[in-house]
Amino acid sequence: MKKCISVLVIALTVGMAIPAQAQIKLGVKGGLNLAEASFSKDDLKTNNFTGFFIGPMVDITIPIVGLGVDGSLLYSQKGVKFGSKDGAVDETVKQNGIEVPINLKYTFGLGSLAGIYIAAGPSFFFNLSGDDKISSFSEVKMKNAQLAINLGAGLKLLNHLQLGVNYNMPLNDSAKFSDALHGDSYKTKTWQVSVAYIF
Repeated sequence: MKKCISVLVIALTVGMAIPAQAQIKLGVKGGLNLAEASFSKDDLKTNNFTGFFIGPMVDITIPIVGLGVDGSLLYSQKGVKFGSKDGAVDETVKQNGIEVPINLKYTFGLGSLAGIYIAAGPSFFFNLSGDDKISSFSEVKMKNAQLAINLGAGLKLLNHLQLGVNYNMPLNDSAKFSDALHGDSYKTKTWQVSVAYIF
């Protein structure tokens, strides 16, 4: 609950700081999560996990300056594929949740026809459900909330279409395993490829 209140406070603060001439548009955004885990110990190997995300977004731009803010409320599927280095273990752990990225964007280009943007900002992930029992180990404890930093870039086309690539770097652990892995934990680092349509 405290995390939800923090997100709302940030959103309100950003909203109050937006100049009157800013353009506010709504849209829908979706894409792929390409996730890989970074384990706290070096006794496991990992493979990429592919999930998806989709949800509404708001795009706010200040026309003359090129600055803007976008925020999304996304249903997001993340996870990790891992195994032991001797090949004895091969597991997949999935995680479903709500992701709320809020990015500051700078756009430069050819007006409404095309533009290139760079973006950065915080991302909040709230866990809804996921695997907590897996065959090789007794328990996985998912974190209820995660904080990450986004870095991204993309294209704006015809004032409606946005194509983007984003790298999501977690600041806290995504999950922790039980004593079967001696308390090992991991962070889910994620590349995101997105398509957005702005109405």
